[in-house]
Amino acid sequence: MIVVSDTSPLCNLAIANHLWILPAIYGTVIIPQVVADELANASTIPTIQAILTLDWIQIRPLTNIALAESLQRDRGLDPGEAYAIALAIQVQADDLLIDERLGRQEAASLGLSIIGILGILRVAKHRHLITAVKPVLDSMIDQAGFRISKPLYDRILQDEAEIE
Repeated sequence: MIVVSDTSPLCNLAIANHLWILPAIYGTVIIPQVVADELANASTIPTIQAILTLDWIQIRPLTNIALAESLQRDRGLDPGEAYAIALAIQVQADDLLIDERLGRQEAASLGLSIIGILGILRVAKHRHLITAVKPVLDSMIDQAGFRISKPLYDRILQDEAEIE
């Protein structure tokens, strides 16, 4: 499977010490150079900076820069989101890993299959890579500042019980 990722899912999983879930599910994760730059420059947290040293992270050049710039200018996306969406189209990704609502809406409108951290955790639970979603989710909330509404949090945990 081909997956392209935006910056924040990688950061959130890294801070919560569960980044290993991504190669367990996908093998390789592709990111555009803009995301690599955001990872390198946006944080002094060693676990985030170390993402770029992982052999399963591939940085790919974007050929349709005009699309990414249009998504930023016309749709208000940040560079990481815009370039990840454009790269996902370019490489015909099976999934785009993105959490921000506006980015997800734009990606879906362009016909991309999207998955966020919550979807990744559901897959990991279903494949028995993790024993429970709640501890990982709570860790991301507490350590990484991951934001989730109370109703969605409750629904995820209810859905998790059904995966058992």
